[in-house]
Amino acid sequence: MASRWLDFHGQPAVGLQTPWGDRATVLLHGAQLVSWQTSDGYEHLYCSPQARLNGQDAVRGGVPVCFPQFNQRGPLMKHGFARHLPWQLRSIEPERLRFTLTDGVMSRLQWPYAFALELDVTLSPNALRIDLLVRNTDVRPWSFTSALHTYLRVPDVTRMELLGLEDTAVWDAVQDVHGMQAGPVRFGAEFDSVFQARAQQMLRLRQVSAAQQAAGALDITQSTSCLQTVVWNPGQTLCKTLRDMPQDGWREMLCVEAASIDSPIELAPQHSWQAWQAFHWNV
Repeated sequence: MASRWLDFHGQPAVGLQTPWGDRATVLLHGAQLVSWQTSDGYEHLYCSPQARLNGQDAVRGGVPVCFPQFNQRGPLMKHGFARHLPWQLRSIEPERLRFTLTDGVMSRLQWPYAFALELDVTLSPNALRIDLLVRNTDVRPWSFTSALHTYLRVPDVTRMELLGLEDTAVWDAVQDVHGMQAGPVRFGAEFDSVFQARAQQMLRLRQVSAAQQAAGALDITQSTSCLQTVVWNPGQTLCKTLRDMPQDGWREMLCVEAASIDSPIELAPQHSWQAWQAFHWNV
């Protein structure tokens, strides 16, 4: 296992490479995983070529950590402050990087609580796992929502389907309609839906055309502590309004997020909450 400090478009990052050839790159800014390449050289994460890599703004792509608020469901900045702050590299272990974030002046300007976060990025052959640990280090209880906001790279989202969410309760945030998912999830126009996750749920992202399935399929799982799965693609119209994405960037990405967002998680002093999301590349 080899690891080294990198300059990722002007931002400090840590690179990890396995003996079998899988690679990962994690920014210190937000502890944001921005690249995961399997040994076949395929890049699985989307990072916008127009992402704001300035050490302050949220980075469009990779795996942003949403904490202590998801989206605009509360008084804090969108998706919370964790993705805007510098994290510390805590340890380099065989096949794993660990990053930490604790409360400080910047976090307390927005949220007056003590906390400690740990983020682990672990590689195994053709596989990636991201673990998030949230600990209440305060003397008071507090609540939060959280998500691993994963941007997956796809060759063309209009030719992709997401399997495993059939017969799952879903809220279509674009149309503001609640219902049940009738079949595989497919994409074209703006898509923004929150699915209720099920125990032992496994999703598979693959190309629709049978002739193209030789390109591989990605299996996605998440911890039972993540009660929802968020699936998002801005579509052509919304994408044109996003300054940190190219106009056609929507075709190359799909967010599949492990989340717990519908109800705040209540955390007592000295208690913790753990979540993970895992991916396996089937070639």
